[in-house]
Amino acid sequence: MARPKVSIIGAGMTGSTTAHWLAAMELADIVLVDIVEGMPQGKGLDLLEAMPIIGSDVHIQGTNDYADTKDSDIVIITAGLPRKPGMSRDDLLHANAKIVKDVALKAIEQSPNAIFIVLTNPLDVMTYLTWKVTGLPHHRVVGQAGILDSARMRAFVAMELGVSVENVHCYVLGGHGDSMVPLTRHSNVAGVPLNQILPPDRLEAIVERTRKGGGEIVSLLKTGSAFYAPSAALAQMVEAILKDKHLIVPASAYVNGEYGLHDIYFGVPVQLGRQGVEKIIEYDLNEEEMAALRRSAEHVKANIAKLEPYLS
Repeated sequence: MARPKVSIIGAGMTGSTTAHWLAAMELADIVLVDIVEGMPQGKGLDLLEAMPIIGSDVHIQGTNDYADTKDSDIVIITAGLPRKPGMSRDDLLHANAKIVKDVALKAIEQSPNAIFIVLTNPLDVMTYLTWKVTGLPHHRVVGQAGILDSARMRAFVAMELGVSVENVHCYVLGGHGDSMVPLTRHSNVAGVPLNQILPPDRLEAIVERTRKGGGEIVSLLKTGSAFYAPSAALAQMVEAILKDKHLIVPASAYVNGEYGLHDIYFGVPVQLGRQGVEKIIEYDLNEEEMAALRRSAEHVKANIAKLEPYLS
């Protein structure tokens, strides 16, 4: 039986590291695509030559030609400009909209049956754009955001309490940006809610660090943005889809009625399986949580409105 095929558009740090995680998991054959000549070919060949060492039989190819992505099961879009220190994700909207529209149209032409996973910032807006220009049903376009934000929060909680990251369960909803909504009441350590285990000031510090988690790494790196954790999150989504795991994770999905929101891509808990987004899980939120979610949604909606020139 032929292995599944995953094409990664954008062979920079995030795209190539995603290929690395996926190859190590032996999940699928991988195609790395980039406009820079030689770069994806070099990274693809280097990774292919690592496979005998780690005992993985997947095939990896780097290319500048979208024809090589033909009949992909999953297309991952990481192409786009990264943030620089002091920039918000929103600052990238117009530059990255041009790039994402171009790559999405080229990829869908080769793989009309693929599921698309989007990572390019501003995340929710670029996922909406991908859905619009490809014409795909919304369950086959999803953005990676909440897994990363939740993982950052889990890491900070585990460090604070000195417990295993495996015991920490955190859920971050909303737009992937400074208005994201970490749900401290629903997050827990081995079943004990965070607001019962951490003093309010420490919990608030963790929430704030989670919101600024990407910016913290951008300011430390000086050039480029985070890539290890975002790519690991992409790999988890690919695994959930290809293995039909029905895994519930926070991701950017099309919301039309859930949580009282309409016609936006937005961070919500979704169930992922072989068809993509199988369903959206609705938590019972209190007034304060709903108000924060609505504020975040208004911010995403305002940015989606700026896509008009790219949708014609």
